[in-house]
Amino acid sequence: MSARRAPVALHGTISILMIHYFPTLVSSNDEAAHPRYSEGDIIWAEHQSAGRGQRGHSWQSAEGQNLTFSVVLEPTFLHASEQFSLLQVVALALTDAMTEYGIEAKIKWTNDIYVGDRKLVGILMEHKLQGSNLSRTIAGIGININQTAFDPSLPNPTSMRLITGKVMEREQVLESISHHLMHRYEMLRQGQLDLLHADYHSRLYKLGKVQTFALPDGSRFEGVITGVEPQGELKITTLQAEERRFLFKEIEFVLKN
Repeated sequence: MSARRAPVALHGTISILMIHYFPTLVSSNDEAAHPRYSEGDIIWAEHQSAGRGQRGHSWQSAEGQNLTFSVVLEPTFLHASEQFSLLQVVALALTDAMTEYGIEAKIKWTNDIYVGDRKLVGILMEHKLQGSNLSRTIAGIGININQTAFDPSLPNPTSMRLITGKVMEREQVLESISHHLMHRYEMLRQGQLDLLHADYHSRLYKLGKVQTFALPDGSRFEGVITGVEPQGELKITTLQAEERRFLFKEIEFVLKN
């Protein structure tokens, strides 16, 4: 393991993040859960033997080409019912950082960052509670940076290199994300939930467009995404003009490969 401090500008001050680099880990989220890490620490794993994604899926990443890391947050000021705002913070920070590289990224509800109809980033949020408030949150993030060939079993991946045609400096990308994450997190700390929610809403993937969705029983329907509730429910109006709301795992996007 190696570690170094990365200075991140925040409203004219400097917030010091510690980046802990590991050649290999079972899971960066598992490592980040250890009490020796505190708020602002980043655990960067070059290789994960059992990296986790959404819905129990594994996260696949070519060694030395991408970024797989976890960020430790201690949002003790936040009620458990507001935990979706932390996902908004992370997703917005990632799209903010992509803008620096000329990449127009969208947030695919709930935990993915897309460019066009291709997946660039996956996010896995894990929370712990103390009473009615959050005590610790681990944000696991996987970003395809320089990889250009993917396992054909993956439905729709892309990378920053494929999008821009340029080889990226991974540490520079990580520091950009860290900067934007601390900025968005400070907005949350200051209670700017409405502004965060509005920004998240404006960057929603497929907002206002007809999209096919699948339900847990395998049935499908078409509808238009009209927004997301502050607690995270996805709002959809069906083609029959029925307004519906869905929580995580209650619905999936059906996308073409």
